[in-house]
Amino acid sequence: MDRRNEYPRPDFVRDQWMSLNGEWDFYVKEEKRRIQVPFVCQSLLSGIGERIEEDQVVYERVFQVPKAWKGKQVRLNFGAVDYSCQVFVNGLFVGSHVGGHTPFSFDLTEVLCWGEEHIRVCVTDPLQDERIARGKQFWKEKSEVIWYTPSTGIWQSVWLEPVEKTRLQWVHFTPDIDEGMVRIDYCMSEEAALPCRTQIVITKDGRQVFEGITDCREREQTIAVDVFHKKALTGFYHFGESCWSPEKPNLYDVVMKVVSRDGKEDEVKTYFGMRKIEIKEGRIYLNHRPYYQKLVLDQGYWKESLITAPSDEAYIEDIKKAKAMGFNGCRKHEKVEDPRFLYWADRMGFLVWEAMASFWVYTPQAAAAFMKEWMDVIHRDYNHPSIVVWGMLNESWGVPGIGHDRQHQAFAKALYHLAHSLDTTRLVVSNDGWEMTDSDICAFHTYKHGREGDRRRQELFQESLKSVEGLHLIMEKPVFAEGTGYEGQPVILSEFGGIAVSDEEEGWGYTSVNRDGFLKALSRVTEAVYGSKIICGFCYTQLTDVEQERNGLLTADHQFKFDPEDIRKIIEL
Repeated sequence: MDRRNEYPRPDFVRDQWMSLNGEWDFYVKEEKRRIQVPFVCQSLLSGIGERIEEDQVVYERVFQVPKAWKGKQVRLNFGAVDYSCQVFVNGLFVGSHVGGHTPFSFDLTEVLCWGEEHIRVCVTDPLQDERIARGKQFWKEKSEVIWYTPSTGIWQSVWLEPVEKTRLQWVHFTPDIDEGMVRIDYCMSEEAALPCRTQIVITKDGRQVFEGITDCREREQTIAVDVFHKKALTGFYHFGESCWSPEKPNLYDVVMKVVSRDGKEDEVKTYFGMRKIEIKEGRIYLNHRPYYQKLVLDQGYWKESLITAPSDEAYIEDIKKAKAMGFNGCRKHEKVEDPRFLYWADRMGFLVWEAMASFWVYTPQAAAAFMKEWMDVIHRDYNHPSIVVWGMLNESWGVPGIGHDRQHQAFAKALYHLAHSLDTTRLVVSNDGWEMTDSDICAFHTYKHGREGDRRRQELFQESLKSVEGLHLIMEKPVFAEGTGYEGQPVILSEFGGIAVSDEEEGWGYTSVNRDGFLKALSRVTEAVYGSKIICGFCYTQLTDVEQERNGLLTADHQFKFDPEDIRKIIEL
């Protein structure tokens, strides 16, 4: 049975499309296998489930395009392919892409034969190259410590869609809750015949909020829409009833229709949320109210399918279970997540700190490739109201000299300012964990909260949380890099916990207790965090067990280890 056949791009939906997920031919060293796309060959759900040593693999399959699509452009879309690829259709080169985390597409119109079509995807994934963004994917034969099974090749959906030459290429929504407005920036295709007309219809809960038609004379257009009808509202009514938050994930549905001069239409369904994330007096505010972030670290791994969720329902279940345990969001770790997860986070009300997978060896070329891919991530995910923080680097990975090296510091600062130049609506952390440069949040990591019975270490943990100056007592590295210091940013303990259950399967955690002592240990470290006057949010490690790392609140099969209500009482203290 084919899996993952839901529409792959949920914030930019066209009604006509065709999935190319399912069975493909798969070649390693000229040996032909069969593989289930979009699951990588190292995963069980791919039908192969084997690690490979080769850097090159090839995918092939045949398909037929519906005859009804004749007369339109036919585009081939990839959600993500790790790491780079070249694509051929009917023996003709149609394009290439570099970067394992972002989408790309090609126009197939001129190469189709309108019979049996043949596609060939040649993938290169240098397993030993530590200069590419790879996150937690390990380059050795066996996973160990915090490193997991690598993922080679197609790992997000592949699909076809027919489009008009004059069509929307992208749309961005920028909310302004203070003015009750949303700015809509959109771009037409390069082939668009201008001028054309654009119709925008915005609804909320089935009620029409706005309808307008504009003449589009340039490829890029901007309009501002009053969605709160502010003159008719008083006080904070519109903040509570119309803004997006984890408690009330209000969304506005949008239909955008482009009509060309010859009467052809392109229609896209999308959505946005009205919310504001900002810093005031050393605290993070959501929609003008202080908001304590109770996050869980989410690696986005599954036992049978690795970095690709086994189903769309798996994303829903993870968010449901995290919320049932009292968390109001997650910090994605070393992974750019599938847009389907972000869609459900938007719909269900779940904060997300978006992450980028790290590279390990710094070179100017590695830095440039990372930066380009990071810009593509921001562009892809701009519209998701659930994302409140952009986090690029983690614990100085890829920039080991950042504490004193001016080049590494300049890279981190450039990432910070680049993110702000592309997006003014979110907070940015340049190097999460320690040795921070420019950063909107003082985000620090520690697992030195003391084992059970280690009273001295437990008291030191509590003492260190009393001031930013005291954090160095429990940190692996300095809080800030040389030349940078604390400037009153909100303080978030963005990794802590990691408590494993010692009488379960073989594995490890940052600390461990037996099953009967787990809730007591969790309560102790969480109470210490809540007792700190400087901390205004935390991220507990972690949501699930991952391979040999056994410190999850859920098993590797994403099942509860404990009654979620017991966990919730501690997390929502």
